[in-house]
Amino acid sequence: MPAVTVENLLTLPRVAEPSTETAARRVLAVTTAPGGFEGEGFPVRRAFAGINYQYLDPFIMMDQMGEVEYQPGEPKGTPWHPHRGFETVTYLIDGTFVHQDSHGGGGVINGGDTQWMTAGSGLLHIEAPPEQLVVSGGLFHGLQLWVNLPASDKMMPPRYQDIGGGKVTLLTTPDGGALLRVIAGELDGHEGPGITHTPITMIHATVSPGAQVTLPWRADFNALAYVMAGRGSVGTDRQPVRTGQTAVFGEGGSITLRADESQDSNAPAMEIVLLGGRPIREPMAHYGPFVMNSRAELQQAFDDFQAGRLGRIPTTERTGLGHRGTGEAETG
Repeated sequence: MPAVTVENLLTLPRVAEPSTETAARRVLAVTTAPGGFEGEGFPVRRAFAGINYQYLDPFIMMDQMGEVEYQPGEPKGTPWHPHRGFETVTYLIDGTFVHQDSHGGGGVINGGDTQWMTAGSGLLHIEAPPEQLVVSGGLFHGLQLWVNLPASDKMMPPRYQDIGGGKVTLLTTPDGGALLRVIAGELDGHEGPGITHTPITMIHATVSPGAQVTLPWRADFNALAYVMAGRGSVGTDRQPVRTGQTAVFGEGGSITLRADESQDSNAPAMEIVLLGGRPIREPMAHYGPFVMNSRAELQQAFDDFQAGRLGRIPTTERTGLGHRGTGEAETG
């Protein structure tokens, strides 16, 4: 799991530990992500399955894609699919993805890169491995996160941010025990490159075996930690966590995590994604690829898609809504 790394962590800026007077966030729950398949059949873990939306807001869902070693001819992507009402954050750790949309946008995402797509009023989108990866096979691993938009921004024009791996902000802890990649938001005054409509923080941390990390965390943000690889503990009471588990933190001004002294050979360190965001606290209606505020707005999104108002697929083949599931969820 290389993503973006450095040879000597002690050359990086260091995040100061919070004062002893800062209230530590306790762990409310630890959940285990179920496995499934997405798009044309690539394996995923549903990181937020079973977590009450009140603890996720403004996040909607997150999939860990892979880690999978494809044989020649096996790499898969997604068919054409619509989006409206939220932002997708695709963070690629290993491999390459090519994306294209119905507005003429597109590009290539390589290992360590992040592609931030604001769907806004809507578009059609496709993600697929490049031809050379299909021919040769290879390692593929990444995350896709969905971030809600407030009602005032749901119908804004679509836009992209392509964040190269070399642009992320790299930090370490006072003892050099962890590499912190700030993709969006800020940590201890250090800002990441991602620009978000909904204020969030997204960090990929690599925690060395036996190292403990205590980070300052905005009191007005929620706090989630998802373990992509390895094992360790979270919270000051050291609740155990392992690959595929998400920790939900309560209120406070700091979060603590620790990597076990012993790690598996295929995961030499604990790899963990830290997420925080300011809750939107608006009604949320989610069905398939649309995230709106009401059932009526969901119906309008479907009507607009069927009428071609979200754009036209630049091929003769038209596909259905089989991306990201079709289960309906509505919260208020």
